[in-house]
Amino acid sequence: MNKCLIIAVVCICLAASCKKEAKPAPADEKTRDKVFYNLNQFCMGADLSYVNEVEDFGGVYKDSGAVKDPFVIFKNHGANLVRVRLWHDPQWQASVKGGRMYSDLNDVVKTIGRAKAAGMAVSLDLHYSDDWADPAKQEMPAAWKVVNWEVLKDSVYQYTLGVLNHLKSRNLTPEMIQIGNETNQGMLFPVGKVENNNWAPFGELIQSGVRAVRDFSATSSVKPQVILHVAKLTDADWFAGNLTTGGGVADFDVLGISHYYIWSTVKSMNEVKTLIGNLCTKYGKKVMIVETAYPWTAQSADNYNNIISGSEPFAGYPMSKEGQLKYLKDLTQSVIEGGGSGVMYWEPAWISSELKDRWGTGSSWENNTFFDFSGNALPGIDFMTHPYAF
Repeated sequence: MNKCLIIAVVCICLAASCKKEAKPAPADEKTRDKVFYNLNQFCMGADLSYVNEVEDFGGVYKDSGAVKDPFVIFKNHGANLVRVRLWHDPQWQASVKGGRMYSDLNDVVKTIGRAKAAGMAVSLDLHYSDDWADPAKQEMPAAWKVVNWEVLKDSVYQYTLGVLNHLKSRNLTPEMIQIGNETNQGMLFPVGKVENNNWAPFGELIQSGVRAVRDFSATSSVKPQVILHVAKLTDADWFAGNLTTGGGVADFDVLGISHYYIWSTVKSMNEVKTLIGNLCTKYGKKVMIVETAYPWTAQSADNYNNIISGSEPFAGYPMSKEGQLKYLKDLTQSVIEGGGSGVMYWEPAWISSELKDRWGTGSSWENNTFFDFSGNALPGIDFMTHPYAF
């Protein structure tokens, strides 16, 4: 046989033997191996502030049909952090909830204890109010309304430091702490409200809270990271720019953002990635989505009108169990690709129960939770253990 022909035949045989086998199709979410992320790698968080009262009023949580502690359920499905809100003195709750009080310091101690016992870190959300705080409502605690400006700043400092010392004495120091909740226009209205583009008073109040955290950390083995919180991704640059320049606030660790598709002009996951990336680059801080949600159904489990009806889905993501999971996986991947450091889901355990508040009985959020109307865990909870590309 011709020598050149022999060589050609050998090369063909070698090429055929070296050909790689086709890769198997990726496993679906039910069969693939779960990935449990370290908090320092990426924060997978859940705000579980409602759990204690939901359980007190008959709510039951299940995983694969078995009744379980909801904190353990979240830990088993990849949560590495629990977020919890703290109101200063929410006396209004007593008349609504049969004399019981929630989201006060005693309730927060219980929630943090449950989170730590289940092996999760904690982010403490200080509202600096006796009631809900958001961009439009930042009502000063009743106990602080009679004080002057210098005393108010000291009250912020002493309150923040006192809460942390109280928790430290019980080995419950949070790993993160928010100085205010959705403070787009300031906090502690009216004196801390941003008026006529004057960010200085608000900035001084923030600095009082941050200073308390730093002074506390000087003698604590757990040194809480400071989060500043703004609602809406598209407002984050405006907020951070004004607070750091006009407000003089330079010392913080995390820019935390509420991102709810229904109240956002952001129309794609690529836009999420771009906005997160710009914030990381411009401010040199960690950037996290500290509140988000997506409905798994447009139906209701009670007569309490749902806040997000489910009638207007985000383009490409159906109102279904699978759609909720897909939305959260894609959102998280976009945050990661933008250089972000975490995603926290707001109240994924606020299921329907006999819980009553000022607006209804049950839940206005049950179609956004990670549990069906029988209390069983839904696929959406597994977004936290998806194998993301870093």
